Amino acid sequence: MVAKVVSCVGIVSLVFGLAVNLAVAKPDVESVANNLDMALAEQVFSASEQLAPSCDDATYLRRVWLDLVGDIPTPEEVIAFSLDPSADKRRRVVRQLLESPHYGQNWARYWRDVIFFRALDERALIAAGAMEADITKRLNDGDGWDEIAVEFMTARGDVKQNGSTAIVMAQGGRTEETTSEMSRIFLGIQIQCAQCHDHPYDRWKRKQFHELAAFFPRVGVRTVRAMTKRSYEVYTIDRFRDRKPKNTETRPTAEHFMPNLNDPSAKGTQIQPKFFLTRATMPLGTSDADRREQLAQWFTENEWFAIALVNRMWSELVGEGFYEPIDDIGPDREASAPKAVKLLATKFRKSNYDLRWLLETICATEAYQRESRPRRSSEGTPFVANVPQRLRSDQLFNALYSALDIRETPEKTTPRRPGRRGQFAKAFGYDPSLPREGISVSIPQVLTLMNSPQVNDQLTGGRKGILGRLLHEIRDDEQLVVEFYLRCLSRQPEQEEMDIALAYIDETPKRRPAFEDLLWSLVNSAEFQHRR
Repeated sequence: MVAKVVSCVGIVSLVFGLAVNLAVAKPDVESVANNLDMALAEQVFSASEQLAPSCDDATYLRRVWLDLVGDIPTPEEVIAFSLDPSADKRRRVVRQLLESPHYGQNWARYWRDVIFFRALDERALIAAGAMEADITKRLNDGDGWDEIAVEFMTARGDVKQNGSTAIVMAQGGRTEETTSEMSRIFLGIQIQCAQCHDHPYDRWKRKQFHELAAFFPRVGVRTVRAMTKRSYEVYTIDRFRDRKPKNTETRPTAEHFMPNLNDPSAKGTQIQPKFFLTRATMPLGTSDADRREQLAQWFTENEWFAIALVNRMWSELVGEGFYEPIDDIGPDREASAPKAVKLLATKFRKSNYDLRWLLETICATEAYQRESRPRRSSEGTPFVANVPQRLRSDQLFNALYSALDIRETPEKTTPRRPGRRGQFAKAFGYDPSLPREGISVSIPQVLTLMNSPQVNDQLTGGRKGILGRLLHEIRDDEQLVVEFYLRCLSRQPEQEEMDIALAYIDETPKRRPAFEDLLWSLVNSAEFQHRR
C-alpha cells in the first residue's frame, strides 16, 4: 500500500513538473535567430545583395563583451577564445556573459541614461544611484521586462530607496511630462506631440494625450527633510480638500484637466482616463493606485510594448532599429523589416519578456555577427552589415580602466560631486535614444583623456603604472606591441601595424617614450572608442 501511495505521488509530481516546465519553456534561441535571418532575406535583401561576411572571432568577442557586460576582454580571454576550436563557442560565451553580474549593471546603466538624459532638473540625479542598483538586481535575478515596467509605472516612496521612482522623479512629478516619458520609453510612441494640438504626423488627437495624462494627476514629488538626510519622495493623494496651491507648488490633483488654449487661466476641460491604443476607460474618482496599476497592465499587454523593446535592443546590438528613431514608432510608422520585428516581438512575449533570452537570440543571428560597415545612406539597404557604435560613457570608462589595469575604488558621490565615473560621463555621456550619427567627438572629450590624472599615470612609464610594469616585464618590443593591441583593441596587430610600430620604436631614442606614444594612440583611436 505504501509503495502504491509513493508511486502515485511520484506520478503526480512528474506530471506537475512537466506542466511547470511547459509553462516556462522559452522559444528556442537558434530556431528564432534562423527565422529572423530568413525573414530579413525574404523581405529586405535582394538576390544580388552583397552582405558583409561574418566577423572574425576577435571582433565578435570584443563586440559581445561591450554589448552584454559593458567592458572589454582581457588578453588571456582573447587568446583562449581564438584558440578554442569548438563550433558553439560564440553561443557559450554569450551565455557566460549573460550570467555575469556585470550584465545587469551594464544594462541598468543604459536605462539610467535613457531616463535621466531627459530629466527636467539636475536634482533628479539624486535618484540615479538607487535606480541603477535596483535595476541591476532585477536584471540579474531574471525579472521580466513587463515586471520592471509595472514597477516604474506604479512606483512611490523615497527616491533614494526605491529606484523605480526614477521616471516620475526625472519629470518632477509633472503630469504631462510623466505621461510623455511613460509612453516614449515603454511603447516607443511620442504622444507628447499631441499635447497642445493634434499630432501632425500620427493619428493621435490632443484629447487622446490628455486622456492618457488622466492616469497620473494624483502623483507628485515632494522634498523629504529629516535630521539625518535630505531626499525626495514620489507620493500620491486620494483625498482632496479645497485648497489653492502656492504659486511655486505643484501638487497632485483629483482629476486631470485639458487646458483651454484660448484662455490659459481657465480651469480647462475635465478628462476621463482612457488608454489611447485600445480606448479602454476608467471612471472619474478612481484612486491613484487603481489608475496606474490598470494602465501598467494595459501597457504591458499591448503589442507595442514588446515591439518598442525589441526594436530598441536590436538597434543597440545591430546598430540600426527596425524603426528609426527607436523611440518614435507606432501604427503610423513603417518598419524596415515588418515580418522580422513582428516575429521577434511575438517570441519575446512568449519568453515572458525575458531580456536575457532576447539578447542571446539577437547575438545568435547572422545579422548581428556580420562585419561592421559605416552607417548606410538613406538609399542603402538595412542590416547588410553591423554598424559601429560609439561607446556609451560607462562602456568607455570600463574599457579604459581594463586596458590600463586601473582599479575603480568606491567613492561617495552626489549630483554635485559625481566621482570619477560621473565626471567622465559629463564629457562622454549621451542620450542612447538619439540616432548615433548625431553623436560626435568633442573638445571636452579630448581634454578629459589628456588631463585625467589616473589615465596619465598609467600612460607614463612610472613603475606603478601598467606601462612601467610591462616595459620591465616584456623586453621584446614585438611582444610588447602585441600585448598593447590585445589590451586595448582585443586583437593582434596587422602586419602593417606591427611594421609601423616597430619602425617608430627604432626611430625613437628611448624605449619608454616610444611605447608611451603607442599606448596613447591606441586608447585615443576611433577603434578603441567604438564597438565594431
